[in-house]
Amino acid sequence: MVRALRGAPVRITLIDRTNHHLFQPLLYQVATAELSTAQVAAPVRQVLSSQQNVTVLLGEVVGVDKAKQVVFASNRDREHVPIAYDFLVLATGATHGYFGHDEFARFAPGLKTLADAEELRDRILATFEQAEAEEDVRAHPELLTFILVGAGPTGVEMAAAIAYMVRTSLRTQFRKIDPTTARIVLIDRGPRVLGTFAEELSRAAKERLERLGVEVRLGQAADQIDEDGVIVSGQRIASKTVIWTAGVVPSPAGKWLAVETDRAGRVKVQSDLTVPGSPEIYVIGDTASLVQDGKPLAGVAQVALQQGRHAGRAIARRALLKDPGGPFRYSDRGTMAVVGPGFAILESGKVRLKALIAWLAWALIHILSLAQPGLRLSVFLQWMWTLVTGQRGSRLIVRPRLAPGVPSAEERTAEPALAARAAR
Repeated sequence: MVRALRGAPVRITLIDRTNHHLFQPLLYQVATAELSTAQVAAPVRQVLSSQQNVTVLLGEVVGVDKAKQVVFASNRDREHVPIAYDFLVLATGATHGYFGHDEFARFAPGLKTLADAEELRDRILATFEQAEAEEDVRAHPELLTFILVGAGPTGVEMAAAIAYMVRTSLRTQFRKIDPTTARIVLIDRGPRVLGTFAEELSRAAKERLERLGVEVRLGQAADQIDEDGVIVSGQRIASKTVIWTAGVVPSPAGKWLAVETDRAGRVKVQSDLTVPGSPEIYVIGDTASLVQDGKPLAGVAQVALQQGRHAGRAIARRALLKDPGGPFRYSDRGTMAVVGPGFAILESGKVRLKALIAWLAWALIHILSLAQPGLRLSVFLQWMWTLVTGQRGSRLIVRPRLAPGVPSAEERTAEPALAARAAR
């Protein structure tokens, strides 16, 4: 959106809670140690360094006053700082949604940020280290079972990546355990993996997952998630690593604006992406709900990118010509999902591709979508190196240094289980 306003007679203030632009579709590769954080993200100031009409502020938007045309932001030093606007674009995204079971969050982290990816990478790699040090072989199956709840693109890509990692990069690097015995379980209450794709592509993805060794359990929901694993259809699957890939909830932008939202909480915007009654406010991406041709637009990156460009161009037209232009029209250029190296599925209109040719298209599109040329080269070289050698880009376990007496995340999670064992 900001780039669409390059050269326009406007002053832009960009507020973000992080200092980096993140390419979220490759976040799972950070979580599975194939790429480093620096390969999927770039500093916002560096990306926009040549655009002189942009001021970047590190902070988190916490509210909007439509009457005064003010947005409120908070950071480490100050709270509810008012920032005036003539036009406001809210692209505040979404976070993990647990379908009313927020208690699951403690035991099943999701994957939306770089911090999430680093935490998951540490958890996954640490379980192998723990199993190697565990003398009681009866504890190994629980340690080496990885459960993913949700068989959408993130769940499928994560499950395939973990399965590939244990059969290549980790296969020969431990002495007391066999990483290839790891159990990867993908759970979804729906009848198919990647349910938004054509049935033949969904079936091909499932078959590929099973060839990689992933146990796919469809038509089954996670009834309970705790420190000991997951209960699925009345059966407990013991695991120390559960990953939530099932759902998201939008930011509270609807509450800030006091406007109508859909059932998920997304703001119902008009055809030009503005808020009813507030033509100076645009809402885009996962925060917006828009119906086109009788169907709601999906909360995917492609929709958000096109909406961002439309909002930016509309504001530029209004600044120059006092004319907002026409309504937003989404152009579906296809959807794709990768199922391990060398295999993907792609659907665009009547075109349906799978296997290597789809993976090549996926790889090209994702590399070109990265923010900077250096990242594109770095990711391409790392992918080629991993394919040839099986070696990963970042298998580091990095944990923050804690003050004396402060328990780690693992210790806090383990406390109830330790207390229960002591009581017995």
